Amino acid sequence: MTIRNLEHAFAPKSVAVFGASVREGSVGRVVFDNIVSGGFEGDIWPVNPKYSEVADRQCYAKAADLPDVPDLGVIVTPPETVPGIVRDLAEKGTRAAVVITAGLTRENGLRQAMLDAAKPALFRIIGPNTVGLMIPPMKLNAGFAHMAAKPGNIALLSQSGAIATSLIDWAADNNVGFSQIVSLGDMADVDVGDCLDMLAGDAHTRAIVMYLETIPNPRKFISAARAAARIKPVIAIKSGRHEQSAKAAATHTGALSGADRVVDAALLRAGILRVKGLTELFDAVETTARFVPLERARVGIVTNGGGAGVLAVDQLVEGNGELAELSPETIARLDAVLPSTWSRANPVDIIGDAPPERYQAAIEAVAADAGTDVVLVMNCPTGLGSPLAAASAAAALAQDGKIRGKPVLTCWLGEHTAREGRRVLQDAGIASFETPADAATAVSYLSEWSRAQRALMRTPSSLGEDITSHREAVLAIFRQVAGEGRRMLTEPEAKAVISAYGIPVPETIVARSPVEAEAAASRLLKTSEQVAVKLLSKAISHKSDIGGVVLNIADAAAAGEAARTIEARVRKHAPQSDIEGYAIQPMVVRKQAQELILGMNRDPIFGPAILFGAGGVSVEVMDDTAIALPPLDDVLAGDLIDQTRIGRLLAGFRDRKPADRQAIITALNGLSQMIVDFPCLVSMDINPLLADSAGVIALDARIEIEPERVEEPGPNRALTIRPYPSGWEKEFSADGVRYHIRPIKPADIALYPDFLTRISPDDLRLRFLSPRKSFTDQMLKRLTQLDYDRNMAFVALDTSTGALAGISRLSCDPDHVGAEYALLVRTDLQGHGLGWELLSQIVDYARADGIRRIEGIVLSENSKMLAMCREFGFSITHLPNEPGLVEAKFELS
Repeated sequence: MTIRNLEHAFAPKSVAVFGASVREGSVGRVVFDNIVSGGFEGDIWPVNPKYSEVADRQCYAKAADLPDVPDLGVIVTPPETVPGIVRDLAEKGTRAAVVITAGLTRENGLRQAMLDAAKPALFRIIGPNTVGLMIPPMKLNAGFAHMAAKPGNIALLSQSGAIATSLIDWAADNNVGFSQIVSLGDMADVDVGDCLDMLAGDAHTRAIVMYLETIPNPRKFISAARAAARIKPVIAIKSGRHEQSAKAAATHTGALSGADRVVDAALLRAGILRVKGLTELFDAVETTARFVPLERARVGIVTNGGGAGVLAVDQLVEGNGELAELSPETIARLDAVLPSTWSRANPVDIIGDAPPERYQAAIEAVAADAGTDVVLVMNCPTGLGSPLAAASAAAALAQDGKIRGKPVLTCWLGEHTAREGRRVLQDAGIASFETPADAATAVSYLSEWSRAQRALMRTPSSLGEDITSHREAVLAIFRQVAGEGRRMLTEPEAKAVISAYGIPVPETIVARSPVEAEAAASRLLKTSEQVAVKLLSKAISHKSDIGGVVLNIADAAAAGEAARTIEARVRKHAPQSDIEGYAIQPMVVRKQAQELILGMNRDPIFGPAILFGAGGVSVEVMDDTAIALPPLDDVLAGDLIDQTRIGRLLAGFRDRKPADRQAIITALNGLSQMIVDFPCLVSMDINPLLADSAGVIALDARIEIEPERVEEPGPNRALTIRPYPSGWEKEFSADGVRYHIRPIKPADIALYPDFLTRISPDDLRLRFLSPRKSFTDQMLKRLTQLDYDRNMAFVALDTSTGALAGISRLSCDPDHVGAEYALLVRTDLQGHGLGWELLSQIVDYARADGIRRIEGIVLSENSKMLAMCREFGFSITHLPNEPGLVEAKFELS
């Protein structure tokens, strides 16, 4: 299902309430009264066979009796009646309903019966078990909430009815209004992804806030969230924690990549700002809606109270904020306008007697500093300065909430004397907060949202750039492991695999006996001072747990003795386990290296996830790790490093040189590429990965695979975020002009203005089925920034000029059974075969993606498109209920 027919729920012109009642205290009475008293201006029809009249309105016995087709049905009847009502509404011509009724479950079969009744007509269902739907700008309150919400431009999606009504109540006292409020209920049909798709294009919605408990269709959700977050702020609370599906993790990564960390990573890649508390939702909306994303959020603080400034810094640091370092030029400028007793550092303490002029001078100096991205202005009430005058001075400098183009946040402490100052600031469009903690939190929102927006715009390729990979060599190893019926690779096998993807490993010699171990050590000790002897056993994953690793061996005889000691330990602690041999390696001595861990695991909701952090034997105790969703690129890998405490140590400190950051990024990208290439990967640990100024080297690695999936090709379809499909490029020549056809990229938005000027108004009308005079920036973003999953587009570029010549587009249903296509070629380039090539490319892609059919709605007068479709093999069908439109359909199965 898609967002088809959802417009009937989100903008209804008429409503029929099934189960409307006159009985006091009944849900049917409350729901009907809410709709009527709310002032909804469309037709409202009660439906209940028990009554001839409800609230002075004629009541109808069934859907067939209604005087017209209702846009929206609201169902408040016993659960066993709901499937029949849905069927009756669909036959009447209605295409959407809010099912408030609870008790339609998988177990009793009523949920499926309801969906079966809806499916033939693409009838959309919000619910069941929902508080209802509220559209304040339309004065529609179709539910049993205790009060109506004010109109506004914030949309609320909630998987909890109780949370929805609580937020409505809170918003009433805080002057917050809504464009839409959807209580999603059990999400039998319409889910949060569908709603995000609808709201992304809603001009009345400035920001979207969500309360989430579950994410039943993660790829669909992330795809919809990414589309929405590119256009407007999306803020979310995600409650609850998910248990790991496995009883015991086969690797450290399995133990660490708990579901909530993966949720964080997923929301970040979707461009969503995650907050912790309900009231924070609207604070975050206010902050993100005022400003554009920032590259960095270094904060310069101006205050008339040193203590307040210190509190703000504490809160800022605790929220991973960044304090700006003022330049010598700024310090000198402040010296010239401030008393000699000022702090001479950030926070800029301008002293308690500061008059308005001193405030203005300090604010202007801090805002002018190139190292400052955000200005926080604070005021503490004193008997020597007026909070109101200080607020007026700050307000006079600001334009649209910014000074010198930089966001300004303010904190006027106190209540009695601060209230008027805050009002002046708010009236001037400046964000104002009551406490240093609130102001610092707002900075963190801006910082985290900016980071999420940067992650959102990244489109890593399915063929990683600058990544060394030898897929065939790795496939041969996986085939051998699968052929032996194993899931776990031995250490030498695992190291050979990661080495094939550009992650350095030390030389390893496999010895089958203590005698061979001694010989191997003798050879390695010629170039190394010491060696290590490690157990090789396909049955034992964590070797060190049973003493299967002996380090710092300085002579060959000791290596042979170490092997015999390991054998004795295995016989004692794991007598049932086989010993395949011993791995002999040189001891890698890097005294200033940091021990890192790289890993991957399959999250039960979001699929493959990458882990990075502090490694070594105490990895769980240190618990300094971060999670990211593949695929990665250099920027995303760098962001992952920066999320950890050890990331700061890697930058160097005291006598330690900075570690080779690019080498770490390359290792992360290699791991990411491996995940893209091999859907059979279940989990992986590279621990420790030593990192210093000389580079990185992996001392140990463990890999688990799914043997039956070894031959499954990439790119990995389990990825929540699909990589840019690099393999789909080709060249085409027509009339002496060469074209490069490739998947669309976000940067192609810059090509659209010139392209659209070369399309005739009639061609635009034929493509979009109605006249179009302009394209908003939001629409162009939606056309160019795709998920490469449900939506795909190919562009044809003139290789000599780089100009956009044509576009073919595919929009898939989430189940990937059907897809809608579209095609647009520059008017002056039509008739030369370019449209045919673009259509061929989209058909080939759809077939490779497993789509069974593609279809398109075409104006019957579009003779050129219809002729090409017939020649290509499309069937053409006139739509009986849509005069002037035909459907072109191509079966791929």
